[in-house]
Amino acid sequence: MIIMATLYRHLTLAENGIWIFYQALITFIDTFRTGFLTTAFVKFVAGATKQRAEEVIGSSWYVASVITAVIILANIPALFFLSYIKDGGLLFFVKFVSVYLLFSLPFLNAVCIAQGQMRFDRILYIKTLQQIFFFIAIIFLIVFKKLTITTVVYSNLAAILLLSLIILYAGWSEIKMISKRTRSCVKEIAHFGKFSVGTSLSSSLFRVTDTALINFMIGPGTLAIYSLGQRLMEIVEIPLRSFVATAMPSMSKAYNENKKAEVINIMKKYIGMLTVALVPVLILSLFVADFAIGIIGGQKYLGTEASNVYRIFMVFALLYPADRFIAITLDVIHKPQINFIKVLLMVVINLVSDVALLYAFGNIYGIAVATVFPIAFAVLFGYYHLQKNYMTFRFWEMYSLGADELKLLIKKSFGRNIKI
Repeated sequence: MIIMATLYRHLTLAENGIWIFYQALITFIDTFRTGFLTTAFVKFVAGATKQRAEEVIGSSWYVASVITAVIILANIPALFFLSYIKDGGLLFFVKFVSVYLLFSLPFLNAVCIAQGQMRFDRILYIKTLQQIFFFIAIIFLIVFKKLTITTVVYSNLAAILLLSLIILYAGWSEIKMISKRTRSCVKEIAHFGKFSVGTSLSSSLFRVTDTALINFMIGPGTLAIYSLGQRLMEIVEIPLRSFVATAMPSMSKAYNENKKAEVINIMKKYIGMLTVALVPVLILSLFVADFAIGIIGGQKYLGTEASNVYRIFMVFALLYPADRFIAITLDVIHKPQINFIKVLLMVVINLVSDVALLYAFGNIYGIAVATVFPIAFAVLFGYYHLQKNYMTFRFWEMYSLGADELKLLIKKSFGRNIKI
């Protein structure tokens, strides 16, 4: 958030739009790779023996390397047509996506291993260092008056390279385990990953779809305004990603031990707790949206659509926990193909609603409001298939159980005598 606030103050609206579109495309491609590996890795390594864990780590390294190589080879022909690309964000993406994927390969594997081993402290160190290196580079560029969209991209790549070198030196990526890979384990990860990637792609895919429509139909300056309101959703995404990462190993372990009720109970508990906890955050955000936009974006973004875009997203955020946890539950119970089909349908719904409401509203509010349709569909679609393929439970149980769990947590934290 600090990095974003700094860039919003020192780059123009158009330059910020270019950086946002470039980041959206990079994140989408990287999410394909992480989505292919992370869920499969955690699922197969949870509760595994030392020998099996080494086999999974080595096979994961091999699969990640193959995916990276395939994307790099596919990108090479596009490099010969750079002079024909007029959009700045797309141009940077084509030029540097291969470099980014190569530099971030040790980073990806280190985070997968840390999550599978429930070493969340290590994930914190890795991701904090990444942001610190990038921020230092930005401050350096500002001080020496060299900050441009090009130097920002170079600094981002340099920060990732430096971090990956540190990871390799520390041994956190376990690159030596690649010799432990087996053909059967590679096939397991690849088979599971080709479907589970859909879960991880969903949120990234909608973001890149929305940003592409705004970038090409309205312009990069408007994209900067829209993305500022959207970016403040990190207040929801940060804890949500953290709880998903924490819950997945526990759910995988329960599934591997054939404890159906426990898998569903973990899912319901997290959905309900997070949704109930979001309600006061939502109410507060409706009142402080303008202040938050001013703090992050600066005075030039006050009076724009950014505040209302943020308010719209916060209302729809109440569906995020159910969407995310139902999706990872389907992955955990070996039904990633359902998520894959769901994401394809969500993309169609998102595109149709985006275009229809963009024309109806005539501004970025249409795209913001359109977000609710694919998310609501995803929750209902996933709930139906969990009922059909795994275990029946009532929809509203998720929220009642979560509320009860949240009460217990508050009492445990602040004293048993507190009345809620």
